[in-house]
Amino acid sequence: MHRRSEATPLNLLPALRTHVWFASCPEDFQVALVERSSLLHLSAGETLFKSDEFRDGLSCVVAGALKLGSMSPHDGTHRLTLYVEPYHWFGEISLIDRLPRAMLAVADTPSTVLVTSRVQLEAWLDEHPQHWRDVARLAGSKLRLMTVALEDSASLSLHQRLARRLLFSAVNFGQVVAPSGLRRHLRLPQEYLAQMMGVSRQTVNKALRDMERERVIALHYAEIEILDLDALLARVGAIDPNLMQMFTGVAPAGGLQPLR
Repeated sequence: MHRRSEATPLNLLPALRTHVWFASCPEDFQVALVERSSLLHLSAGETLFKSDEFRDGLSCVVAGALKLGSMSPHDGTHRLTLYVEPYHWFGEISLIDRLPRAMLAVADTPSTVLVTSRVQLEAWLDEHPQHWRDVARLAGSKLRLMTVALEDSASLSLHQRLARRLLFSAVNFGQVVAPSGLRRHLRLPQEYLAQMMGVSRQTVNKALRDMERERVIALHYAEIEILDLDALLARVGAIDPNLMQMFTGVAPAGGLQPLR
């Protein structure tokens, strides 16, 4: 299939800066990323890259959503690990270690992805080596999230884990710049939630129905609406104060302990 692509316009920069990591990068690095990239348009179900491929550099979802995960060796189904939406950056690990991709990336809906040229980006980074630290910061933020998810699985109840997953999805896993970026309508099918949490769809459905009866959320087709943010926050337990400020728009109250 011939993929339709186009040069990335610099007027996309303000939208890209709604992502915490990108906004924190020096402007020359931001411009270098955009100038060494193109916008790739994918149809629903189209693959951006497969595991074990070695191609491209950093990528960022600009429109739509991608499913990242592995392929089951038993039945060939896609096992979902992460659901990425605008303006989520990924691909930093392969850029750093120069090893093939670890996951399969498939468009869940018609999507547009900013894809940087690995060759051009590496050449620029080698000329400006101080910005390799910015790439490492992106990888570090993902590692922290993975560590939190592992600890949550071992220590929290299903309802707490589900509440956290919904909150993190509402702020793109803590990566939106301002409280105004919090989304109350989440395109997150229950099947996807179940796969990412490692439980059955029936288990997730029962927990969501409990929250719906309590008017915390409303369930729609392939979408979850957050009705009562305070009630959802009350279900997550102790949480990073910086994330709490992102959810509420105000400084967190005393007594909340950071996850990290």
